[in-house]
Amino acid sequence: MLAAMPPTPTTPPEPGEAPIRDRGDACPGALRLHAAADGLLARLRLPAGRLTPRQAMILADAAEETGDGSLSVTSRGNAELRGLRDGCGAGLAALLADAGLLPSPTHERVRNIVASPAAGLDGLGHADVQLWARALDAALCAEPRAAALSGRFLFALDDGRGDVAGLGGDVTLIAAPDGAALLTAGTETFRLAAPGPGTAADGPPAGTDAADAGAPAEPGTATATAGTPAGTAAGTTATVVRAALACALAFLDAAEAAGTGAWRPRELPAGQRPDWAGALSRAAVTAEPVPSFSPPPAPPPPAPGPLGDHALHVLAPLGRLTAARLRALAEGADEVRLTPWRGAVVVGPSADRLPALAAHGLVTDPADARTGVTACTGTPGCAKSLADVRADAARAPGGPLPVHYSGCERRCGHPHGTRIEVTALDPDTYLLDGVPVPRTALAEAVAAARTKPMES
Repeated sequence: MLAAMPPTPTTPPEPGEAPIRDRGDACPGALRLHAAADGLLARLRLPAGRLTPRQAMILADAAEETGDGSLSVTSRGNAELRGLRDGCGAGLAALLADAGLLPSPTHERVRNIVASPAAGLDGLGHADVQLWARALDAALCAEPRAAALSGRFLFALDDGRGDVAGLGGDVTLIAAPDGAALLTAGTETFRLAAPGPGTAADGPPAGTDAADAGAPAEPGTATATAGTPAGTAAGTTATVVRAALACALAFLDAAEAAGTGAWRPRELPAGQRPDWAGALSRAAVTAEPVPSFSPPPAPPPPAPGPLGDHALHVLAPLGRLTAARLRALAEGADEVRLTPWRGAVVVGPSADRLPALAAHGLVTDPADARTGVTACTGTPGCAKSLADVRADAARAPGGPLPVHYSGCERRCGHPHGTRIEVTALDPDTYLLDGVPVPRTALAEAVAAARTKPMES
């Protein structure tokens, strides 16, 4: 059903207690639209941020035909269409389905998968986790119970370089150099053994095809890491997908038993933790506990520029891609991967394409002052915002530290890791490092904050 969703109230917990969710998750999706001050909002889940050139072109058309003419990139590498007109829902859904962007209407809000955007492109990392993401997406959509996950539940797939392992995933998988993987579910970590050739795990998970599981994929998509023995990449993919799905279902079991409406493992009461080890065992995944493991902190956002010989990383100013910018990214590309840093990895073009992308207003130079600057929607798009934070963020001075501008204390869309927080107190005053700063002095204060040492 297409609907504009109201906010979800929550019963405030006592100190130290888990929250109680009084209603179901109202997180917006592509079919469940959210009513914002600037019109309806559709949030489209893109596992690993992946778009084919055709899909990118269709999204550009949709932004112009039904919305405000642009697309927002979220901190999970998903896409938002804003300013949608009343009555556009059915047409938008049909357009997205025709583009292959809605493989399962019942599961469209739970396809929250971030994966290392440069996996398979630059010679770094231990596995092509982009293939893991495609196989996990297929397995999620094929599992009826997975539709009960909240729109907040997040899977993070890191190829070993540490770029997405610190993004707050509820289930995080990190590739290891020997074909094994580390899995963190909630607060527990396990080492998943690499399957040997000839084991049952060498086959693809149910609901996936050969390309999803690690065999040669469609033209233009990255394949398994070079040098991986035959069968190992597919076997590891099958193992991590079974493990991730088993943990997601174990969370649902625990959430149902708790009866508090928890959206994520961190919200479960202390006595209702999932039996992660038991779930992995029942899924025939060999897992050894790693009691001393600490998830790595989120690193600074990667700089824009070339990735290997045939890929580019660019940033969208304040996370916004106009239809023209999106078409420029898709032109001549094999695929486009939206990133958690509100940018895109363009697979196919070489570095000589960067000037053309810069001409469209995309951030291609690490020295660009817009690098590392993010902001929530602010006024007039959000009724809860106290200030036009995007206008102030557009004037942010450069500096090595990321900075996020928020229109209220909710700090929607803030990045993970070390950052400068700038929060509006009213239209003319911001809070920076706990100190109120007049808007007229904000640029100078941010300039000083972005260049000083800061603990993570």
